[in-house]
Amino acid sequence: MKSKLILIGVIAPVLLTLTACTAAAQQVSVDDSYSGKEVKIGIGGSLTVTLTSNQTTGFQWELKEINDTSMLQKIDSKYEASTTGLLGASGKEIWTFKALKAGRATINMEYSQPWEGGKKAVSTFNLRW
Repeated sequence: MKSKLILIGVIAPVLLTLTACTAAAQQVSVDDSYSGKEVKIGIGGSLTVTLTSNQTTGFQWELKEINDTSMLQKIDSKYEASTTGLLGASGKEIWTFKALKAGRATINMEYSQPWEGGKKAVSTFNLRW
């Protein structure tokens, strides 16, 4: 009986450590349909936001705010054109964020023409973490 307790005392911390490492490496991917929703990401995990975009019209997604950059950090953003070969077809913008610590953060984005006089906030994307 005593050896079983010792074995449990050794295995339990190892399993907890492995579980924490798995949660930290978590990757969450969302698209346009997640706007206004909440996602959960483990510390050290990543969030990929993929939004429909058509830069041939001059519009692009702009990150307007991360309300707490000590919790969530933008790592990368890129545009991928359509692969259909159709002129003027929509592509997608892919934004990657990293969870730095536990807590709550909000991402606010706007689909706009970035130049002066361009249309602003034609569409918005908001996500709570």
